[in-house]
Amino acid sequence: MTTGRPGGPRRYQEDGPEQGRRLPHRISTDSESVERDLMKLVLTVVELLRQLMERQALHRVEGGDLTEQQEEELGATLMALHDRMTELCARYGLTMRDLNLDLGPLGPLLPPAAEEEGEGEPGG
Repeated sequence: MTTGRPGGPRRYQEDGPEQGRRLPHRISTDSESVERDLMKLVLTVVELLRQLMERQALHRVEGGDLTEQQEEELGATLMALHDRMTELCARYGLTMRDLNLDLGPLGPLLPPAAEEEGEGEPGG
C-alpha cells in the first residue's frame, strides 16, 4: 500500500500486509533483461489472443458457420501462429510457464492445459 499526497512522492507504508516489502534501489536495466522481459510480455499477450482465436474457431467449426475451405485456411493460420510462437519462445529461452502470469486471487492467466502441452511450446 502506498501513501503520500497527490502529486507528491509515494512511499510504502510501514504497517500492514506489505510491511517488510521494499522496492529495490535499482532496477535491472541491462539490454538482455529488458529485451527478454519485453518479449515475455508480448508473447504472453499473443498467446492469450491465439488461444481465444482458437476457441472461437472451434465454436464456428462446430456450429457449421464455415465452409470446408475456410476451415482449412483457419487451421493452417492457427498452426502457423503456433509454430511461430514455438520458435520465438525457444529463441528467448521462454516456456509456457514463463508466459502464464499469476493474477493472484483470479488464478493463472492461461488455462492449465497450455502448460501441460509442452514446456517450450505454446499450447494448442
